[in-house]
Amino acid sequence: MSLRPADLADEVISGVTQRAGRSVLTALGTALALAAFVAVLGLTATTQGQVSARFSELSATEVSLERTATDPAEPAAFPADAQERVAALPGVKAVGVSWPVPLGNAKVGVRPEDADRTGETLPVLAATPGYFAAVHARMAQGVAFDAFHDGRAEDVAVVGRAAAARLGLTRLDAQPAIFVQGRALTVIGVVDSVDRRPETLLDVLVPAATAARHWGPSPASGSVTSMLVDTAVGAAQQVGRQAKVAARPDSPERTKAVVPPDPRTLRDAVSTDLNGLFLGLAGVSLVVGGVGIANTSLVAVLERVPEIGLRRALGARRRHIAGQFLVESATLGLLGGLVGTAIGVVTVLVVSIVRGLTPILEPQVVYPAPVLGMVTGLLAGLCPAWRATRIEPAEALRR
Repeated sequence: MSLRPADLADEVISGVTQRAGRSVLTALGTALALAAFVAVLGLTATTQGQVSARFSELSATEVSLERTATDPAEPAAFPADAQERVAALPGVKAVGVSWPVPLGNAKVGVRPEDADRTGETLPVLAATPGYFAAVHARMAQGVAFDAFHDGRAEDVAVVGRAAAARLGLTRLDAQPAIFVQGRALTVIGVVDSVDRRPETLLDVLVPAATAARHWGPSPASGSVTSMLVDTAVGAAQQVGRQAKVAARPDSPERTKAVVPPDPRTLRDAVSTDLNGLFLGLAGVSLVVGGVGIANTSLVAVLERVPEIGLRRALGARRRHIAGQFLVESATLGLLGGLVGTAIGVVTVLVVSIVRGLTPILEPQVVYPAPVLGMVTGLLAGLCPAWRATRIEPAEALRR
């Protein structure tokens, strides 16, 4: 006896439609698994695109030069002409130098008579005017000090938003002053936010020349003077190699250059890590969907024992029975894969629109997804199909 493809198709359609509710629930497991598979990989690709863009805008454009002070009596780690030489390098957009002012246990207060007793323990940072452009500072009030203040060593200060809150500074129209070791500094600006060096929001910043006049041109021994360089996209690697020599040609070996990793390498690493993680999660979802199909198919086999026995008695062979159940499982997997792929694509589009992102859907993920659902259903139907072929006609007909 032979089973024609048309006859097999009729049997499969009959088996699926006669138990429509169960078939829908069975396909739903695969649909959810494939929806998770497509959505997770689509959202991962979309997120990677945003991470890459954000990295290129900030991290990939930041170069830092550092020199550690070994003798407080030595001259400034980065003199003014060093900044000019680095700023002249191709691809450099802004340069700023900063170092911690050596204050010991001194505090910052708003009253001169008891600043060290009731003041706040805040970092005081000496900085050149270019520092604000290098960290992309945005002012909440007032202005940042500029070359005029630095050139005249004016007794002014700019405080971060968090530092202003701790000092109780809410308005600058009355030109409030803060006191550091008995020296009055007029607060001319409050930094609201920065893209780099977030610790700036808790700092008190004074012009480099002012700090040098009051506390010396160099930080305490062991402290680090940092030159922050803001570069154009793609120029950080080249600037990092040239800036060490440009900043201190007399002793470039003592200058440490911190440059961002190659963006392509970082993107590849992020892509590999995220894809590995989410592919594992999607694989677990597929296994769950396959187990659901296997359980439902096995229950269907047990319920259809008399039918299977009758077919065997009429001449159907084991391979015919196995083929019927395998095709049913594969059909349910394919239907679930089609529905799940559609749900996953819609999910990626909706999330991207809501978050204002550019959706990225890889064809090698979307197109094979329904086939993956069919394969999952086929594999899930192996055990139930084998179980169906073990049923003996005589025992089945006696039930």
